[in-house]
Amino acid sequence: MSIPDPFLQGIASGWQVHNASLLEHDQQLDVDVVIVGSGAGGATSAELLSAAGFQVLIVEAGPLRTSSDFKMQEPDAYTELYQEGMGRMSKDGAISILQGRAVGGSTLINWTSSFRTPVQTLEHWAREHAVSGLDQDSLQPWFARMEQRLGVQPWHMPANANNAVIKRGCEALGLEWAVIPRNVRGCANLGYCGMGCPINAKQSMLVTSLPASLNNNGTLLYLARAERLHIAQDRVQHLECHALDARGIERNGRTIKIRAKHYILAGGGINTPAILLRSKAPDPYKRCGKRTFLHTTNFSAAQFAEPVNPFYGAPQSIYSDHFQWQNGARGALGYKLEVPPLHPAFAATILGGYGEVSAQRMAQLAHTHMMIALMRDGFHPDSASGNVELRSDGSPVLDYQMTDYTWDGIRRAYRSMAEIQFAAGADKVFPVHADADYVHDLKSAYRLIDRLDLSPYRTRLGSAHVMGGCAMSEDAQLGVTNSLGVHHQLANLSIHDGSLFPTSIGANPQLSIYALCALLSEKLIQRLAG
Repeated sequence: MSIPDPFLQGIASGWQVHNASLLEHDQQLDVDVVIVGSGAGGATSAELLSAAGFQVLIVEAGPLRTSSDFKMQEPDAYTELYQEGMGRMSKDGAISILQGRAVGGSTLINWTSSFRTPVQTLEHWAREHAVSGLDQDSLQPWFARMEQRLGVQPWHMPANANNAVIKRGCEALGLEWAVIPRNVRGCANLGYCGMGCPINAKQSMLVTSLPASLNNNGTLLYLARAERLHIAQDRVQHLECHALDARGIERNGRTIKIRAKHYILAGGGINTPAILLRSKAPDPYKRCGKRTFLHTTNFSAAQFAEPVNPFYGAPQSIYSDHFQWQNGARGALGYKLEVPPLHPAFAATILGGYGEVSAQRMAQLAHTHMMIALMRDGFHPDSASGNVELRSDGSPVLDYQMTDYTWDGIRRAYRSMAEIQFAAGADKVFPVHADADYVHDLKSAYRLIDRLDLSPYRTRLGSAHVMGGCAMSEDAQLGVTNSLGVHHQLANLSIHDGSLFPTSIGANPQLSIYALCALLSEKLIQRLAG
């Protein structure tokens, strides 16, 4: 039985959706608002602006892939839906960075975890970064609105075996744990959320805000890379885009010039700063691309006698914030504990090893559990942080510098994860590191963890959350935009994505981006209408 594909049905009904790789001539377009990026920030903004009657054009560099294309196969999904074919890494190659690159952005391939911005984070931004009007009370109605819009609620089904380990281990140790809210409707509990949802249960931008914008006369142009903003004095004059080939890699020779009353950048925490850098946008205090944060993540594997089957079921449904705020915002580094799903190619990359070692680890995949610790980067002056730079071809790369302060958090997180896994009944635990292997008891794990050389390349590190790079602040010396996301030096340019965050947020960021960008879009609508 075939499952209807509502996006393709919408195109057939007359949506204005255009593939730039098919352009035969250069184009010049005039609209009210052009939005670069179709992920959480861009699509949310497009929906609201279109509903308010503005002529909106969404520009996306990635391809259009819809539920008809999602076959739950890693080779196809990783190459088609992720930045750099899932090969995006920090400049030194030590940290893997997972970001979406398709219509819908990272909302297409995330694991659906939907958290409100922690109040401690909002208070820190106001106190340390001169952010105004974004306290808990101001954001509460916007969180509620977007939760209703996207079906966000705590996962109602029993946790799969992979997630149940956190619950069981925390209960045994008396640690805090909770159920993760997920943005799904009619979820079949397949467990392949990172490869695109084949039944459109995930309430990604592909099935919610983008169709809403297109139904309100919005336009989508995909396989078009926003190259640079052309600027005169304190205003953007036009946006220059280059059409790409069908693979979304090489230029096809066609250029699209877009003129608008207002410009919104929503390409995410690496691509948005890159556009400003390529544009040589005014930056008197050299803030663009600075203070970019990752929720630097380390991994702990465990094997159980009974099957865990970490590739089935809702990928994330249980978490622990027990270690998140123990020392306050500026004390020893805190971290959030979650699990990732483990599909074969992804698991082989994380577990590492080669030859017989790799074969043995993969042979036990059905009995393998994985836990991750997300470091709350950016709150302490000694925290790891990154700068977005441009390569010689103009493409962006994140130079992320680790610090002793962050390595200390990673070592403590290895210990916490091993404690929980053994308390949950693990036979053996493996702190994922080039110099480590499975050990059979907690004391051995402590000894192993305490002597590990925590350094780049030896320590397996990753991240699926890129935040900052265009921080908001009322103080132009601290931020690229004000607290409304408006560029400090360019009156008709706004930023609506996670690059606005002055620090990491200490939680999976998609709901924070939805709520913040909905608020910013409503404020923008009022200004444009006025």
